[in-house]
Amino acid sequence: MSALLSIEGLSAGYHRKGLTLEDVTLPIGKGRIVALLGANGAGKTTLIRAVSGVIDLHGGSIMAGRATFDGRDVTRMSADRIVRLGMGQVPEGRLVFKTLSVEDNLAVGAAVLPRGRRTARLDAIYQLFPRLAERRKQAAGLMSGGEQQMLAVGRALASEPRLILIDELSLGLAPLIVKAIYDQLKVIVAEFGTAMLVVEQNARLALQYCDEAHVLERGRIVLSGTAAAVAGDPKIRESYLGLGEARQGDAA
Repeated sequence: MSALLSIEGLSAGYHRKGLTLEDVTLPIGKGRIVALLGANGAGKTTLIRAVSGVIDLHGGSIMAGRATFDGRDVTRMSADRIVRLGMGQVPEGRLVFKTLSVEDNLAVGAAVLPRGRRTARLDAIYQLFPRLAERRKQAAGLMSGGEQQMLAVGRALASEPRLILIDELSLGLAPLIVKAIYDQLKVIVAEFGTAMLVVEQNARLALQYCDEAHVLERGRIVLSGTAAAVAGDPKIRESYLGLGEARQGDAA
C-alpha cells in the first residue's frame, strides 16, 4: 500500500530545548486510522507541528529528514499550502474560535473550497455531528468541551482533506464523548476515505479504533505495527495499558 503521508528520518526540535524528534520514520496509508502513542514529552505534538508546517510558530524547526504528502515534499512548506493540498488538523486543546458561531467556525475551515462546494460540505458535517447542527448559531465558547472537540474535527473536515492530524483527541473529555467521536472518525473514513493520524495518551482506547499504531519514546519510534500487534506487546500492555503479566493472570 502506497503511503499518503510518508515521514522519513525526521529530526526536529526547539531552539531552547534542543532535539525533540530524532530520525522518525512512519507511513500513513490512504483511508487508514493511525495512532501515535507516547507519554508526555515523547515528541508527539512536535511531530504534528513539523508535518503541518507550524513548528516555526512555536520556536522550533526541522533539522533533518523530510515529509512527503501524496508524493509532494511538504517538509518546509507553509501551513496554508499544506491545507490546500489536503491535510487538515485538529490542534491540541481544540482552539475553536470561541466568539464565532459554530457555523462560522465551520465556514473558516471550508474557506479553501470553491463557493459551490461549501454548503454541501457543511451539510455533510451536520449529518455526522447532529449536535453541531442544533447549535449552529451558538457561540463556540459556550459549548461543552466534547462539543468543541466535535466542532474542531468538523472544522478540519470542512476543507475536504485527505488526511486529518488530530492532537490529543481525548484530553479532558468524558469517556462516553470520546468514544462517540471515535465512532464518527470511523464513519468519516468509511464515507470520505479520509486518513487519520491520531495523537493519543489513552492507548487502550486508541488501539480499539485505529488500524495501526506507532509508539514514541524520547523522540524515537520504538514500536510500530497493527493495532492488535501493538496492543499485544508485553511492554505496551504494562507501560501504557496497565496490564502486566500478573494483572493479566488476575483478569483470567
